[in-house]
Amino acid sequence: MAQGRAHSGVGALPGWKTAVSSVAAVLLAIVFLVAGVWKITDPLSAAVRLTQAQVPGGLSLPAALLLGIGETFAGVLLVVPRFRRWGAWLACLELVAFVIYIGAYYSVLRGEECNCFPWIKRAVGPAFFVGDAIMLLLGVMAGWWARPSESTRSAVLVLGAVVVFSLASYGVTAARHSSITAPQWITAGGKPLSLHQGRVFLYFFEPECSHCDAAARLMARYHWKDTTVIGVPTAQPQFAPEFMQSTGLPGLISMDAGLLRQTFPFVDAPYAVALEDGRQQAAFTRFDREELEGGLRRLGFID
Repeated sequence: MAQGRAHSGVGALPGWKTAVSSVAAVLLAIVFLVAGVWKITDPLSAAVRLTQAQVPGGLSLPAALLLGIGETFAGVLLVVPRFRRWGAWLACLELVAFVIYIGAYYSVLRGEECNCFPWIKRAVGPAFFVGDAIMLLLGVMAGWWARPSESTRSAVLVLGAVVVFSLASYGVTAARHSSITAPQWITAGGKPLSLHQGRVFLYFFEPECSHCDAAARLMARYHWKDTTVIGVPTAQPQFAPEFMQSTGLPGLISMDAGLLRQTFPFVDAPYAVALEDGRQQAAFTRFDREELEGGLRRLGFID
Protein backbone atom coordinates (compact mmCIF):
# COMPACT_ATOMS: atom_id res chain seq x y z
CA MET A 1 0.00 0.00 0.00
CA ALA A 2 2.88 2.34 0.87
CA GLN A 3 4.46 1.60 -2.50
CA GLY A 4 1.11 2.31 -4.21
CA ARG A 5 0.76 5.67 -2.46
CA ALA A 6 4.33 6.59 -3.38
CA HIS A 7 3.73 5.64 -6.99
CA SER A 8 0.54 7.72 -7.19
CA GLY A 9 2.47 10.78 -6.10
CA VAL A 10 5.07 10.48 -8.83
CA GLY A 11 4.68 13.24 -11.42
CA ALA A 12 1.92 15.03 -9.44
CA LEU A 13 1.67 18.72 -10.39
CA PRO A 14 2.13 21.49 -7.81
CA GLY A 15 -1.12 22.85 -6.49
CA TRP A 16 -0.64 26.26 -8.13
CA LYS A 17 -0.37 24.70 -11.61
CA THR A 18 -3.60 22.78 -11.08
CA ALA A 19 -5.28 25.98 -9.89
CA VAL A 20 -4.03 27.98 -12.89
CA SER A 21 -5.21 25.23 -15.23
CA SER A 22 -8.67 25.28 -13.66
CA VAL A 23 -9.01 29.08 -13.80
CA ALA A 24 -7.79 29.21 -17.41
CA ALA A 25 -10.20 26.42 -18.36
CA VAL A 26 -13.19 28.16 -16.78
CA LEU A 27 -12.38 31.51 -18.40
CA LEU A 28 -11.95 29.94 -21.83
CA ALA A 29 -15.06 27.79 -21.33
CA ILE A 30 -17.15 30.91 -20.72
CA VAL A 31 -15.91 32.40 -23.99
CA PHE A 32 -16.62 29.26 -26.00
CA LEU A 33 -19.97 28.48 -24.38
CA VAL A 34 -21.32 31.99 -24.89
CA ALA A 35 -20.15 32.05 -28.51
CA GLY A 36 -21.31 28.51 -29.26
CA VAL A 37 -24.71 28.66 -27.57
CA TRP A 38 -25.47 31.95 -29.30
CA LYS A 39 -24.76 30.43 -32.70
CA ILE A 40 -26.88 27.38 -31.87
CA THR A 41 -29.87 29.33 -30.58
CA ASP A 42 -29.75 32.07 -33.24
CA PRO A 43 -28.16 30.46 -36.30
CA LEU A 44 -29.68 32.95 -38.74
CA SER A 45 -28.00 35.93 -37.10
CA ALA A 46 -24.76 33.97 -36.82
CA ALA A 47 -24.99 33.20 -40.53
CA VAL A 48 -25.21 36.94 -41.24
CA ARG A 49 -21.96 37.50 -39.34
CA LEU A 50 -20.25 34.72 -41.27
CA THR A 51 -21.43 36.08 -44.61
CA GLN A 52 -19.97 39.45 -43.67
CA ALA A 53 -16.74 37.61 -42.85
CA GLN A 54 -16.51 36.38 -46.47
CA VAL A 55 -18.05 32.94 -45.93
CA PRO A 56 -20.05 32.05 -49.10
CA GLY A 57 -23.77 32.66 -48.63
CA GLY A 58 -24.75 29.06 -49.33
CA LEU A 59 -22.37 27.80 -46.64
CA SER A 60 -22.95 30.40 -43.93
CA LEU A 61 -25.89 28.70 -42.20
CA PRO A 62 -24.33 25.19 -42.08
CA ALA A 63 -21.06 26.80 -40.99
CA ALA A 64 -22.83 28.68 -38.19
CA LEU A 65 -24.36 25.45 -36.87
CA LEU A 66 -21.09 23.52 -37.13
CA LEU A 67 -19.12 26.28 -35.41
CA GLY A 68 -21.75 26.52 -32.70
CA ILE A 69 -21.57 22.78 -32.08
CA GLY A 70 -17.76 22.79 -32.03
CA GLU A 71 -17.49 25.76 -29.68
CA THR A 72 -20.17 24.48 -27.31
CA PHE A 73 -18.61 21.01 -27.25
CA ALA A 74 -15.18 22.46 -26.47
CA GLY A 75 -16.67 24.64 -23.72
CA VAL A 76 -18.40 21.69 -22.05
CA LEU A 77 -15.23 19.58 -22.19
CA LEU A 78 -13.26 22.40 -20.59
CA VAL A 79 -15.66 22.57 -17.65
CA VAL A 80 -15.47 18.83 -16.84
CA PRO A 81 -12.07 18.00 -15.25
CA ARG A 82 -11.75 14.53 -16.79
CA PHE A 83 -12.38 15.99 -20.29
CA ARG A 84 -10.43 19.22 -19.74
CA ARG A 85 -7.30 18.36 -21.70
CA TRP A 86 -9.33 17.28 -24.74
CA GLY A 87 -11.41 20.46 -24.49
CA ALA A 88 -8.32 22.63 -24.24
CA TRP A 89 -6.67 21.12 -27.32
CA LEU A 90 -9.95 21.33 -29.27
CA ALA A 91 -10.35 24.99 -28.30
CA CYS A 92 -6.75 25.72 -29.31
CA LEU A 93 -7.29 24.02 -32.66
CA GLU A 94 -10.41 26.08 -33.32
CA LEU A 95 -8.62 29.30 -32.34
CA VAL A 96 -5.66 28.56 -34.61
CA ALA A 97 -8.01 27.79 -37.52
CA PHE A 98 -9.92 31.03 -36.84
CA VAL A 99 -6.73 33.12 -36.75
CA ILE A 100 -5.52 31.54 -40.01
CA TYR A 101 -8.86 32.30 -41.69
CA ILE A 102 -8.91 35.93 -40.55
CA GLY A 103 -5.28 36.29 -41.56
CA ALA A 104 -6.04 34.99 -45.06
CA TYR A 105 -8.79 37.63 -45.50
CA TYR A 106 -7.11 40.33 -43.45
CA SER A 107 -6.83 42.83 -46.30
CA VAL A 108 -10.57 42.51 -46.96
CA LEU A 109 -11.76 42.37 -43.35
CA ARG A 110 -9.45 44.97 -41.83
CA GLY A 111 -11.55 47.49 -39.93
CA GLU A 112 -14.72 45.40 -40.28
CA GLU A 113 -16.64 44.15 -37.27
CA CYS A 114 -16.05 40.43 -37.08
CA ASN A 115 -16.67 38.58 -33.83
CA CYS A 116 -18.40 35.64 -32.23
CA PHE A 117 -20.36 37.61 -29.67
CA PRO A 118 -23.71 39.26 -30.45
CA TRP A 119 -23.14 42.14 -27.99
CA ILE A 120 -19.41 42.94 -28.25
CA LYS A 121 -18.06 44.83 -31.23
CA ARG A 122 -14.52 43.91 -32.31
CA ALA A 123 -12.91 45.33 -35.39
CA VAL A 124 -10.36 43.28 -37.30
CA GLY A 125 -6.92 44.72 -36.65
CA PRO A 126 -3.78 44.10 -34.56
CA ALA A 127 -5.75 44.15 -31.27
CA PHE A 128 -8.01 41.45 -32.67
CA PHE A 129 -5.09 39.01 -32.89
CA VAL A 130 -3.86 40.01 -29.44
CA GLY A 131 -7.20 38.97 -27.98
CA ASP A 132 -7.08 35.62 -29.75
CA ALA A 133 -3.48 35.09 -28.62
CA ILE A 134 -4.58 35.58 -25.00
CA MET A 135 -7.33 32.98 -25.45
CA LEU A 136 -4.83 30.62 -27.07
CA LEU A 137 -2.52 31.05 -24.07
CA LEU A 138 -5.41 30.21 -21.73
CA GLY A 139 -6.05 27.06 -23.77
CA VAL A 140 -2.42 25.96 -23.54
CA MET A 141 -2.33 26.49 -19.77
CA ALA A 142 -5.64 24.71 -19.32
CA GLY A 143 -4.51 21.68 -21.33
CA TRP A 144 -0.83 21.46 -20.41
CA TRP A 145 -1.46 21.35 -16.67
CA ALA A 146 -4.64 19.27 -16.78
CA ARG A 147 -4.71 15.60 -15.97
CA PRO A 148 -4.92 13.18 -18.93
CA SER A 149 -8.46 12.95 -20.27
CA GLU A 150 -10.40 9.68 -20.16
CA SER A 151 -13.70 8.05 -21.16
CA THR A 152 -13.99 8.60 -24.89
CA ARG A 153 -17.46 7.07 -24.87
CA SER A 154 -18.75 9.69 -22.41
CA ALA A 155 -17.24 12.49 -24.49
CA VAL A 156 -18.98 11.17 -27.59
CA LEU A 157 -22.28 11.16 -25.69
CA VAL A 158 -21.71 14.79 -24.78
CA LEU A 159 -21.11 15.61 -28.44
CA GLY A 160 -24.30 13.78 -29.40
CA ALA A 161 -26.29 15.78 -26.85
CA VAL A 162 -24.89 19.05 -28.23
CA VAL A 163 -25.78 18.02 -31.80
CA VAL A 164 -29.35 17.06 -30.81
CA PHE A 165 -29.76 20.37 -28.97
CA SER A 166 -28.48 22.26 -32.02
CA LEU A 167 -30.86 20.56 -34.45
CA ALA A 168 -33.83 21.00 -32.11
CA SER A 169 -33.01 24.67 -31.63
CA TYR A 170 -32.74 25.22 -35.38
CA GLY A 171 -36.10 23.52 -35.90
CA VAL A 172 -37.75 25.79 -33.34
CA THR A 173 -36.16 28.87 -34.90
CA ALA A 174 -37.29 27.91 -38.41
CA ALA A 175 -40.84 27.20 -37.22
CA ARG A 176 -41.02 30.49 -35.33
CA HIS A 177 -39.89 32.50 -38.34
CA SER A 178 -42.49 30.86 -40.59
CA SER A 179 -45.47 31.79 -38.36
CA ILE A 180 -44.79 35.46 -37.57
CA THR A 181 -47.54 38.03 -38.06
CA ALA A 182 -46.60 41.67 -38.52
CA PRO A 183 -48.12 44.58 -36.57
CA GLN A 184 -51.30 45.93 -38.12
CA TRP A 185 -50.07 49.49 -38.60
CA ILE A 186 -46.80 51.39 -38.82
CA THR A 187 -45.88 54.88 -39.92
CA ALA A 188 -44.11 55.02 -43.29
CA GLY A 189 -43.47 58.07 -45.41
CA GLY A 190 -45.01 60.16 -42.63
CA LYS A 191 -48.40 58.43 -42.91
CA PRO A 192 -50.07 55.38 -41.33
CA LEU A 193 -49.60 52.27 -43.44
CA SER A 194 -51.17 48.83 -43.01
CA LEU A 195 -48.82 45.86 -43.20
CA HIS A 196 -51.79 43.51 -43.61
CA GLN A 197 -52.64 44.53 -47.16
CA GLY A 198 -50.77 43.06 -50.09
CA ARG A 199 -47.03 42.48 -50.36
CA VAL A 200 -44.63 44.45 -48.20
CA PHE A 201 -40.84 44.21 -48.10
CA LEU A 202 -39.21 45.51 -44.91
CA TYR A 203 -35.51 46.29 -45.20
CA PHE A 204 -33.67 46.97 -41.93
CA PHE A 205 -30.41 48.85 -42.40
CA GLU A 206 -27.80 51.06 -40.78
CA PRO A 207 -26.98 54.09 -42.96
CA GLU A 208 -23.21 53.81 -42.33
CA CYS A 209 -23.03 50.02 -42.77
CA SER A 210 -21.12 49.01 -45.91
CA HIS A 211 -22.93 45.66 -46.11
CA CYS A 212 -26.31 47.45 -45.91
CA ASP A 213 -25.23 49.82 -48.67
CA ALA A 214 -24.16 46.98 -50.97
CA ALA A 215 -27.41 45.08 -50.38
CA ALA A 216 -29.52 48.18 -51.07
CA ARG A 217 -27.69 48.88 -54.32
CA LEU A 218 -28.29 45.28 -55.39
CA MET A 219 -32.02 45.53 -54.65
CA ALA A 220 -32.25 48.91 -56.41
CA ARG A 221 -31.72 47.05 -59.70
CA TYR A 222 -34.71 44.74 -59.17
CA HIS A 223 -38.01 45.18 -61.01
CA TRP A 224 -40.42 45.17 -58.07
CA LYS A 225 -43.96 44.05 -58.81
CA ASP A 226 -46.94 45.11 -56.68
CA THR A 227 -44.71 45.35 -53.60
CA THR A 228 -44.36 48.16 -51.09
CA VAL A 229 -40.70 48.53 -50.16
CA ILE A 230 -40.05 50.09 -46.77
CA GLY A 231 -36.61 51.00 -45.47
CA VAL A 232 -36.27 50.84 -41.68
CA PRO A 233 -33.13 52.45 -40.19
CA THR A 234 -31.94 50.74 -37.01
CA ALA A 235 -29.39 53.46 -36.17
CA GLN A 236 -28.80 57.12 -37.04
CA PRO A 237 -32.24 57.58 -38.64
CA GLN A 238 -31.39 61.16 -39.65
CA PHE A 239 -29.24 59.71 -42.44
CA ALA A 240 -31.92 57.34 -43.75
CA PRO A 241 -33.23 59.61 -46.57
CA GLU A 242 -29.69 60.17 -47.85
CA PHE A 243 -29.05 56.40 -47.70
CA MET A 244 -32.16 55.57 -49.73
CA GLN A 245 -31.39 58.27 -52.27
CA SER A 246 -27.70 57.42 -52.71
CA THR A 247 -28.31 53.67 -53.10
CA GLY A 248 -31.27 54.17 -55.43
CA LEU A 249 -33.50 51.82 -53.45
CA PRO A 250 -37.11 52.84 -54.19
CA GLY A 251 -39.45 52.88 -51.24
CA LEU A 252 -40.77 54.59 -48.15
CA ILE A 253 -38.93 55.16 -44.88
CA SER A 254 -40.30 54.08 -41.50
CA MET A 255 -38.85 55.11 -38.16
CA ASP A 256 -40.72 52.33 -36.32
CA ALA A 257 -37.66 50.10 -35.91
CA GLY A 258 -38.35 49.59 -32.21
CA LEU A 259 -41.91 48.41 -32.84
CA LEU A 260 -40.96 46.14 -35.73
CA ARG A 261 -38.01 44.55 -33.93
CA GLN A 262 -40.35 43.35 -31.21
CA THR A 263 -41.96 41.14 -33.87
CA PHE A 264 -38.94 40.53 -36.09
CA PRO A 265 -35.97 40.13 -33.70
CA PHE A 266 -32.50 40.06 -35.19
CA VAL A 267 -28.99 41.05 -34.16
CA ASP A 268 -27.35 42.87 -37.05
CA ALA A 269 -28.44 44.72 -40.15
CA PRO A 270 -28.85 44.17 -43.02
CA TYR A 271 -32.00 42.15 -42.47
CA ALA A 272 -35.17 41.92 -44.52
CA VAL A 273 -38.65 40.44 -44.21
CA ALA A 274 -41.11 39.65 -47.00
CA LEU A 275 -44.76 39.96 -45.92
CA GLU A 276 -47.99 39.08 -47.66
CA ASP A 277 -51.24 40.22 -46.04
CA GLY A 278 -49.38 40.66 -42.78
CA ARG A 279 -47.81 37.21 -42.57
CA GLN A 280 -44.09 36.62 -42.93
CA GLN A 281 -43.29 34.66 -46.07
CA ALA A 282 -39.50 34.76 -45.74
CA ALA A 283 -36.70 36.43 -43.82
CA PHE A 284 -33.42 37.30 -45.50
CA THR A 285 -30.08 37.40 -43.73
CA ARG A 286 -27.91 36.83 -46.80
CA PHE A 287 -27.99 39.34 -49.62
CA ASP A 288 -26.46 37.54 -52.56
CA ARG A 289 -28.03 36.82 -55.92
CA GLU A 290 -28.88 33.20 -55.21
CA GLU A 291 -30.45 33.71 -51.77
CA LEU A 292 -32.17 37.08 -52.12
CA GLU A 293 -33.04 37.44 -55.78
CA GLY A 294 -34.06 33.80 -56.13
CA GLY A 295 -36.20 33.95 -52.99
CA LEU A 296 -37.98 37.16 -53.97
CA ARG A 297 -38.66 35.85 -57.45
CA ARG A 298 -40.16 32.62 -56.09
CA LEU A 299 -42.42 34.66 -53.83
CA GLY A 300 -43.55 36.87 -56.71
CA PHE A 301 -42.14 40.07 -55.23
CA ILE A 302 -39.92 40.83 -58.25
CA ASP A 303 -39.96 39.99 -61.95
